Amino acid sequence: MIEAGQHMGRIGLLAAALAVFSAGAVRADLAPTSPFLPAGTAALAGGSGPSGPIELRGLMSGPDGTAFCIYDTAKKKDIWVGLNETGHDFVVKSADASRDTVTVAYQGRLMKLDLHNSKVAAAAATAGPGAPPALANPSPADEQRRLDAVAQEVRRRRAERERAAGEPPGPGIPGAPLGPPPGTPTNR
Repeated sequence: MIEAGQHMGRIGLLAAALAVFSAGAVRADLAPTSPFLPAGTAALAGGSGPSGPIELRGLMSGPDGTAFCIYDTAKKKDIWVGLNETGHDFVVKSADASRDTVTVAYQGRLMKLDLHNSKVAAAAATAGPGAPPALANPSPADEQRRLDAVAQEVRRRRAERERAAGEPPGPGIPGAPLGPPPGTPTNR
């Protein structure tokens, strides 16, 4: 019985090794772009994840020299450090501001980091119900129509709020009198 268990263990080990080695061949067959991204976004997306364990996220010049924002992808935290500043998991050894790159000593090896390109896409502006859509370059007439629609919506909501509170309509509400109610004595 012991031999059968050892034999099964060896078969399991052999199967695991085979799976590891065949994974490389399978990865080579993967599509170069994601079928889930819209067409033409492969160039914008860059890689599918972080470039390494640490990334250069920013450079900033100040009176004490240049500071570098290094992002730790495992900890999901960044820190601003100076050149040759110790006390962290890494040390920025050199920098090339003209190329936005730094050389960092990290876990016993030197790594060259390029400034990380963010992958943020602009979201479409959404307007509330009844509000006209915003135009990229509105003409003065378009802008006036938009402002009139906003003012009308403000008046409508104010009237609705006052109606719900049981207050009489105030000035600026269509149909509301501009002066005191008729028959009200005035002191002049």
